[in-house]
Amino acid sequence: MIRLFHHPLSVRSRFIRLVLAECEVTPELVEERSWERRQEFLLLNPAGEVPVLVEHDGPAISGVWGISEYLDETRGFALHDRRLLPSSADQRAEVRRLCEWFLFKFDEEVTAYLVEEKYIKREKAKAGGASSSPDSSLLRAARSNIRTHLFYVEHLLSARNWLAGERISYADLAAAAAFSVADYLGEVPWQDATDAKDWYMRMKSRPAFRPLRADQIRGYLPPEHYAKLDF
Repeated sequence: MIRLFHHPLSVRSRFIRLVLAECEVTPELVEERSWERRQEFLLLNPAGEVPVLVEHDGPAISGVWGISEYLDETRGFALHDRRLLPSSADQRAEVRRLCEWFLFKFDEEVTAYLVEEKYIKREKAKAGGASSSPDSSLLRAARSNIRTHLFYVEHLLSARNWLAGERISYADLAAAAAFSVADYLGEVPWQDATDAKDWYMRMKSRPAFRPLRADQIRGYLPPEHYAKLDF
């Protein structure tokens, strides 16, 4: 049994959920509001960040790199030609580069702003913290930055079937996780990037994506198109 401590609006958590689903593993999901700094969770990961994975009675595996590499080493070979981390060193380097781009750069420039300003601030206020309005300058920055990332996806797809090459890989799951968080918050201008939209529709149609399409966060429902395959 695998338990995954996650948050539904965490890009890196969503990436690991997609990896697990592609490996045909259904985890027990434990939603963790990491900004609350829960003591029991800090004992699992002193950094206080999701995702954290625990398999059976083994040690907690913290962080997106540790978990994704662990899953490749324990499940990747069983996927045969569906393995999500390529066998050659050159291809693995490109996949990891793009994972770094979408799991960290995209998150820092887009989703971290959106989630903090549109969701976390409100949740903190509900819990009795100081009330503060969303910072419009940060939202504008996120909305500007996401266009750069959309156009980068378009650039990659102009020469490749998938983001890192001819086969789907961790890179596609990382990018899909990142865009899906922004999409849940209604902040992706899909009309401006047709090829990126078509790629995202391919990702949404995969069985591994179904649990993400079914996500509904209490008090913050996604736009109507979020769960649709054709939108």
